[in-house]
Amino acid sequence: MPYLTSTNDGKTLIALYVQPKASKNKFCGLHGGEMKLAITSPPVDGKANKGVIQFLAKFLGVAKSAITLKRGLHSRHKQLIVDGVDGDTLRHKIEQAMG
Repeated sequence: MPYLTSTNDGKTLIALYVQPKASKNKFCGLHGGEMKLAITSPPVDGKANKGVIQFLAKFLGVAKSAITLKRGLHSRHKQLIVDGVDGDTLRHKIEQAMG
């Protein structure tokens, strides 16, 4: 499964493997077909989920409301729907951020 797919309504679905309590927020590369995202937020009381959404919104330049957690509320394996950024642009930005 690729980590980015397009939905029928023109949005982008991103599959993430989240590592909470990291030293800094960053994309780390592929992890079993998902994009690994290190996030500084702890996995307590939904803080990691909020941290992921906040990081992605700032990274992509979209509102937090444009990012929806579809799957993985209590898991490191998450699927998020991003509205307002196409898959090719998202892939390009992630690849640039990783160097």
